[in-house]
Amino acid sequence: MSTPAYDENNIFAKILRGEMPCTKVYEDDVALAFMDIMPRADGHVLVIPKKAGRNLLDIDAEALAQLMPRVQKVARAVKKAVAADGITLHQYNESAGGQVIFHLHFHILPRWAGVELRPHTGEMAKPEALAALAEKIIAALA
Repeated sequence: MSTPAYDENNIFAKILRGEMPCTKVYEDDVALAFMDIMPRADGHVLVIPKKAGRNLLDIDAEALAQLMPRVQKVARAVKKAVAADGITLHQYNESAGGQVIFHLHFHILPRWAGVELRPHTGEMAKPEALAALAEKIIAALA
């Protein structure tokens, strides 16, 4: 079975083109990082490559090599900004692997000892709450 083609109309492609809004925390020529609108933890951030790729299995190795230092940089800032004890990194590939949006993305989830991740209910966070957390993360990146 072959892998489906990259869909230029996925929500992350639209965010990259400026057709959909996001609460941005980091951007450069390689990556964009923004607050997850349905966070499973306070400070939940997504990091996506600007280069099109469905997931880890089909993006070219050079694009992935350029992306990973950005994932690390943002993860360090998230941990510092929210005084987390640790970080969980989620990355899903294809439907059977849990992927819902077919543009490579990494979930950075700050974690605290004894605190479970919130369930994924589809409930959206208040924009002002995301903005406040984004400000802390942006400050930690400086």
